[in-house]
Amino acid sequence: MAQAGTRAGPDLHRQAQAIIAEMRETVAAGQEHWLIGLLEAIGRWPLAQEQVGDRTYSYLIGGEAFDWLLLAERLCDELEGLIPHEESEALLFHRRLPLELREEDLRHHLGTAKYRAHLNFLYGVRVEEALQLAVQEEVHKERLSRIWENGHVDDEVCRRIYGATRAELVQAFRSQHSPCATDYMSLAELTEFTYWLFRHRLNYADPARVASDTRKGLALLERLEARARGADPLGLR
Repeated sequence: MAQAGTRAGPDLHRQAQAIIAEMRETVAAGQEHWLIGLLEAIGRWPLAQEQVGDRTYSYLIGGEAFDWLLLAERLCDELEGLIPHEESEALLFHRRLPLELREEDLRHHLGTAKYRAHLNFLYGVRVEEALQLAVQEEVHKERLSRIWENGHVDDEVCRRIYGATRAELVQAFRSQHSPCATDYMSLAELTEFTYWLFRHRLNYADPARVASDTRKGLALLERLEARARGADPLGLR
């Protein structure tokens, strides 16, 4: 997969189009479940980022975290009319697989490098988001019990986890990436920022605190997923 921040050449785009054509042919033939064809296409996908119409897809965050579900969304558009709409919606909106897979199956289809990058995304983005939500709940509970209202909740959450206000963190992030005069963040930039916060936390906090906070984020993420689907995360066994 071409690294984020580099311009993919025409050869990589031709490879991507060939992979899409082969995926459509495989799924249309119905010789195996459409999810397998999708995952095999994802495992071979060469682009870290691409522009499709007016939308930019950034699959590789920070050069090391792979959002395979975003790529699945992109490829499901190419399979429209060939796969059950309710199954693709369940995958993309609820992360519910249409058939049961083990972790080793996912690793096999994605390949070792992409699977490791998927784990980076899981811990660096999704668990990090859950950690922020868990600390946000703690702040809200404290404010209700102690009746203190000064300060923005986001700033208090960021101070507790990262040792700085959100504005300070955004400024530091953008100074290293793309300076921007507005407070607006696209979804892609927000994902990049969340992963940057994860890396910042690893460097900022002592190892025991990093482990404790990661467990806190994991616990909340597991509860949220169990509540939403009543099943294992992503249907993996």
